Amino acid sequence: MPVVAYDRDYPRSVSLTAPDGGHEAETEVIPRPGLTYFIGRRIVAPLLRLIYRPHVIGARNVPRHGKIILASNHLSFIDSLVIPMISPRRVQFLAKSHYFEGTGFKGAVSRSFFTAIGAVGVKRGAGQAAQEALEQSRRIIDTGAAFALYPEGTRSLDGRLYKGRTGIGWLALTTGAKVVPVGLIGTNEVQPVGAKFPRVRRITIAFGEPIDVAHYGPAESGRARRQATDEIMAAIHGLTGQELAGTYNESPPANTVERVKRALRPERM
Repeated sequence: MPVVAYDRDYPRSVSLTAPDGGHEAETEVIPRPGLTYFIGRRIVAPLLRLIYRPHVIGARNVPRHGKIILASNHLSFIDSLVIPMISPRRVQFLAKSHYFEGTGFKGAVSRSFFTAIGAVGVKRGAGQAAQEALEQSRRIIDTGAAFALYPEGTRSLDGRLYKGRTGIGWLALTTGAKVVPVGLIGTNEVQPVGAKFPRVRRITIAFGEPIDVAHYGPAESGRARRQATDEIMAAIHGLTGQELAGTYNESPPANTVERVKRALRPERM
């Protein structure tokens, strides 16, 4: 497997070289937070803090260097803005590809915004699409970046905390990154599902102590991935106190064919 070379400056392109130190095989460009992101961190973030007065807990638990994964619960669309603006480190995360594929002025604005805040577009889905999303996530983490994701897969519409998908376990075990659990409280009150504009409500964002899941075993082990994921979700639950749903966060299957597809598909994402 190619090895990703990286440094603390987080270059926009990284060299993939053979594990034995052989010739350079290819150069892969990994999108990085743009100028707008840094302007936002210096201007927009202080403004948001002034308006929403977020209660930030445990910011010192986020390592300032090295590979880390921020694993958060997901209550609202604005979570993907809150985490990059509040995190002590610049953060990247995956976002649905349609945010980057729009046309015209609206499409350009959407693409610029999500690129600027560190988002990387991927196609959502199961099977090969899920695996490709995991590989993209792994490549970002291997550059030494701080990477954020939602183990539940999608936002909770009823406020409960759903069962985590084992993609987070696979990523942590594969990359060796420490996992910082993140608990968001109140973001669903700022922008409830269906609301077009955010409301002024105070929110809380809590960063838990880093978790090392390496002792569970190799990433190839389904049991190791499940145990690692369950520990991470338990830590998130400890930060938020949400009611546990005990199931995965997805709509009921529309028909028998969909039910069979879900039973057969991989659980990673």
